[in-house]
Amino acid sequence: MMQYPLSSHLPGDVIAHRLGETITAGQFHQEAVDLAGVLPASSFIINTCQDRYLFMLGFAAAALAGKTTLMPSSFAPNTISQLQSRYPDLLCLHDGRDLAHGLPDLKISARSSAELRSAPAPLIDAEQVVSIVFTSGSTGEPTAHAKRWGLLCLNGASESERLGARGMAIVATVPPQHMYGFESSVLLTLHGGSSMWHGKPFYPADITEALDATPRPRMLVTTPFHLSTLMAAGLPLPPCDTVLSATAPLALPLAQRAEGALKAPLLEIYGCTESGQVASRRPSEDAAWQLLAGVQMDTDTEGAWVFGGHVEGRVLLSDYIETQSAGRFILLGRHEDMVNIAGKRTSISHLNAQLQTIPGVLDGCFLQPDAAAAGSGDGEGVQRLAALVVAPSLSVESILEQLRVRVDAVFLPRPVLRVETLPRNATGKLVRSELLALYATLRS
Repeated sequence: MMQYPLSSHLPGDVIAHRLGETITAGQFHQEAVDLAGVLPASSFIINTCQDRYLFMLGFAAAALAGKTTLMPSSFAPNTISQLQSRYPDLLCLHDGRDLAHGLPDLKISARSSAELRSAPAPLIDAEQVVSIVFTSGSTGEPTAHAKRWGLLCLNGASESERLGARGMAIVATVPPQHMYGFESSVLLTLHGGSSMWHGKPFYPADITEALDATPRPRMLVTTPFHLSTLMAAGLPLPPCDTVLSATAPLALPLAQRAEGALKAPLLEIYGCTESGQVASRRPSEDAAWQLLAGVQMDTDTEGAWVFGGHVEGRVLLSDYIETQSAGRFILLGRHEDMVNIAGKRTSISHLNAQLQTIPGVLDGCFLQPDAAAAGSGDGEGVQRLAALVVAPSLSVESILEQLRVRVDAVFLPRPVLRVETLPRNATGKLVRSELLALYATLRS
């Protein structure tokens, strides 16, 4: 039976920065073992801890106790109810903010470093399913994807090797419950030789404060939305050594601006919940993506498949992909993201990027309303796009004027609706159902 340690750190290595203290790997190991010994009887855990260190502690304790951490796509009451019906003995671990809507719960907290002994890393069976991540599924029922410990360890080590992250302190704006945040803060800490700052900064001032509180070399793990907001704030920014972005394509001008402001190379990670991260690139230098070590890609009539390395099985990707040699590829857009109007084809992501480069546009997105939605066609059966835009200083006419020089006329949105804010989730993503609901409200 192959086993992997809880972390690849030596006991004396720093693994976390929390409330002015540094926590060593040995102290973390002991705290995780102690917590594992007092967890209530249950096979499955939902971990809603907002403190990143406490999330990692709860995840580690659950794994050591032979329990599986469930990572749903949201903590909406309906989602939790669906999971509870499938996993009746579900337990919620939290740090004071119970988001799991009535599940049996246990509040966890961290002890001060002075109270903790040091211990070597305990071992976990490589084949143990330590987490199950969920996608929403085409029917709305959460679809489960099991993740085994050995491949998760390989995941963190592979990313660290690509990014050169060993020894870096991570400040992440994305929640650890999200696959990207889990991989690029928790796994990168446990098996990439990094350390983590305990918080989850959101606003620009919080991000700069967290970076200031974290020693160099340091890495900012973030999203295009958080990065755009940070750049727009105009605050003096502490320098980083690496910036990492994911969850949506990053516009080249924003990538270049961020590299200059943070004085660090900016890299992007590509992947999905089913496969985990599979490739990276530096957009300021190359539009192509490079597969991570051990990961392979095949294409057939169904699309592009990834497998090998840390990927569980064979996973069909949801993007149109143009493969190149030596593990390189170009992303052309997501299947559901592509639009075809009057024989011309583009992606919503590309249109969004063009919209967001307009001076005065703080946020915005295109959407393709359902065919039955009022005003979604041109009267001749041609589907039209719409746009929701946060731009207090701009008129609809000026937005359209700027778009005309950026996109083909057939993709100009009708209508353009100005809004105060867009319904982005914790990772900066926009959910189509929420956008359509907002659009319907504005059109009614």
